[in-house]
Formats: sequence, C-alpha cells, structure tokens
Amino acid sequence: MTTGKKIFVLDTNVILHDFNSIFKFDEHDVVIPITVLEELDKFKKGNDLINFHAREFTRELDKLSGDLLFSDGVALGNGRGKLFIETGKEFSKKMKMSFQDNIPDHRILAITEFINNDNPNKTTILVSKDINLRMKAKSLGITAEDFKNDQVKDIDNMLSLGIQTIPNFPDEKIAKLYQGDEGFDESELNLDYKLEGHRYFILKNDATSALAHFNPLDKKIKRVEKPSAYGIYPRNEEQIFSIDALLDPNISLIALTGTAGTGKTLLALASALQLSEQFDQIYLARPIIALANKDLGYLPGDAKEKISPYMLPLFDNLAVIKKKFNIHSKQYLYVDELLKNEKLQITPLAYIRGRSLSNAFFIVDEAQNLTPHEIKTIITRAGEGTKMVFTGDIEQIDSPYLDKKSNGLAYLADKMKDQKIFAHINLLKGERSYLAELASKLL
Repeated sequence: MTTGKKIFVLDTNVILHDFNSIFKFDEHDVVIPITVLEELDKFKKGNDLINFHAREFTRELDKLSGDLLFSDGVALGNGRGKLFIETGKEFSKKMKMSFQDNIPDHRILAITEFINNDNPNKTTILVSKDINLRMKAKSLGITAEDFKNDQVKDIDNMLSLGIQTIPNFPDEKIAKLYQGDEGFDESELNLDYKLEGHRYFILKNDATSALAHFNPLDKKIKRVEKPSAYGIYPRNEEQIFSIDALLDPNISLIALTGTAGTGKTLLALASALQLSEQFDQIYLARPIIALANKDLGYLPGDAKEKISPYMLPLFDNLAVIKKKFNIHSKQYLYVDELLKNEKLQITPLAYIRGRSLSNAFFIVDEAQNLTPHEIKTIITRAGEGTKMVFTGDIEQIDSPYLDKKSNGLAYLADKMKDQKIFAHINLLKGERSYLAELASKLL
C-alpha cells in the first residue's frame, strides 16, 4: 500500500529548464541522480541560459550541501520534502535486456528503478522533458511525467481570450460606437465574467458590425478604427487589433501568436518603425536554434557569417516594408539610416541578454522556442519607456524539450492575461498567400 508522499527523480533537462525546480514539488521528496550532476558539469561553461541554470543550480546545491544529501536527505524548506542525491546503480536484468548502452539516460533509469523497488510504499516518478526517456521508464513499469509546474493548463481558452466575437449584438449599441469616442461600459456586453486586461471584440448582428477594444484603464468599450503602420495596412480583423495594440502607448507588453504567414513579425516591425521617433532603440531579435542538433561552430565563417542565415527572415520582413515605398522616398531612406546608425538592430537574442533596455521597442521573434524562465529573464531587463513584443507560433516548436503548453510564449500569454499593460492577439488568418495558407492547414 502506497502512502500519499511521492518521490520525484529529476532528469538533467528539468534542471536546465528551471534551476529552481527542486523547490516545486510541495511536500514530496526529490532525488537527483549522481549522473545528472555529471551531466550538469558539462553545461557550466557558456553564455546561454542553460549554462546559467547549470551554474545557479550548482550554487543552490552548495547551500544545501552535506553528507546527509547521500543518506537521510536535506530539508528543502517549510512545507516541502527532502532532497537526496542517489549514487550510481547496477543495471537490473530487465534493464540489460532492453537497454544495453551505458549512456547517461540509462544510468538515470537504473537509479530510478532502484529507488522505485527500494520504496514499495511510495510512488516513484521520473520527471523528464525527454519523451523518449519517459517511454523507456514506462517500459520498466516506472511512472514518468513531464515537468508540469510552468505548463499552461487550458491552452485553448488562453488562445481565445484576446479576440472574442459577440453575435446578435444590439444594432443601437453598435451605432453608438460609430457616433463618438465615449464608448460604453463593459456591463453592456452582458458577459458572464469580469473583464480585467485588454480585450478585443467583434460585435455583430445581421445588419452591421463593429470592432471594439476594452481598455482596463477607463473600463470602456470603444470602437477600433482601421490603423496602418509605416505603409503596412491590415488585411483582417486580427491584424487591425494587432496594430491597434502595437501602437497603443498604454500597452507595453504584447504577445502575438499565430501560424506562419499571419503577419505577426511584419506588423510588429512596421509598428516599431511607425513609432521610431518615440524610442531610442529598436531591437528585432530571435533565439538561434541550431539545425540537425549541430552547434553553430559547425557552420563556416566568422561569428557574423554563422548567425546571418538565422536572421534572414527578419531582414525579409524589413524588405517587405521597404518595398511599400519608392527607393528615393523619405521613408525608404529612413529605414536605411536607422540600420546604418544602429538605431534599428536585427540580432540574435543572445547578444541582447544581460543588457538594460531603456526606452526601446524590443521585438522577440520565434518566442515559442524560449523557456518560461528565459521569457522572464528578458522582460526583467526592460527599463523605463520600453515596449516589448513577443511573436511566435506555439504549434511550431524547434526545441526538443518544449511543447505547446510549456513554451515561454504560451506561459507569458497565460500569466499576463489580466494585466493592464498587456495584450495578446492570436492570429489565425494567413495573409502570405493562398498557397501558404493551404499548406498551413493541410500539411
């Protein structure tokens, strides 16, 4: 008969994902296999966030150090369980039959199997962000699960919150929106919940419709007119709402989610150019996810040449904006001037980390490939007057240890949804081309 208390065995990738993960298992005990410490040692040097996590975890472990870590365990704090370090174990006969290679994953499995067999009155759970390792554990009869502490519980609800359609809306109320700027109170929407953060609405009936925005500062519903940003005109309601939020001085943090071709990065960059005189700097950055599990060192050339292929999509968006103007026009030449003077910088995200960003318009592209902790690290660099925009497609994640619910972009949209300085728009309508939209839906 098992007790209510559980034992969680952590894989290396959980700690690299969140160095504070050992403190997030409530009253249950946590075990770190000695193999994990061996693997973490390989990540201590470097400037990426996983290197920072490896170093920080080592520091946390040092604060808890002592011989008891290998025997009776060390208390993790009030209301929490104990932390143990478990040394290496022999592969069982069952392990040897299934997993012959002596690799770190299998050594972690052997330790987990030993703990599971040695504690029949407790449930032992291997926590890993590696799906294959979880499957291997289950083949041995060991319970395994993902690290769920920072996962979005209701992803569909989160995605639908930013824009809502209200059918059969009274014609006279829609007419009132067109008559002036006063708007009306949220109570006239007859919602069964209270509005907190910025929300956008499509109000419609058989005769007419209106696009509206709820502003949490004055608690009013007002009409959204069709805006434009540096030669870019929105093609659908979602893009109209996106530009409205991007140009709103009261919204300093924005998440734009949606599939490829919906215009997320283009709209953000055009809005940054539109507002460029209000900011000292415009940054357009993206994380570098190496292809085919190869480090950038495998690519030829110097540092600039190595990263340039990863930045091309950002320059492509800039080229689309420039093509809206004659090459001799003031707007066209102004973009070139911003690049020349480095007021507009298109750069890998790693080059931005650690800097204080004051009075900047900061766009982070492909933010679905960031962890929740990376998102937090970036936002906490924001100084006075900075506007931050995170764009990405949570259905297209290149990181092997993130998914639709655990990536930083989804986490950001979920945690910030009711804040007065935040807006989230989920774009669904592809505008790149009919071919691109068809491929996005069917392939």
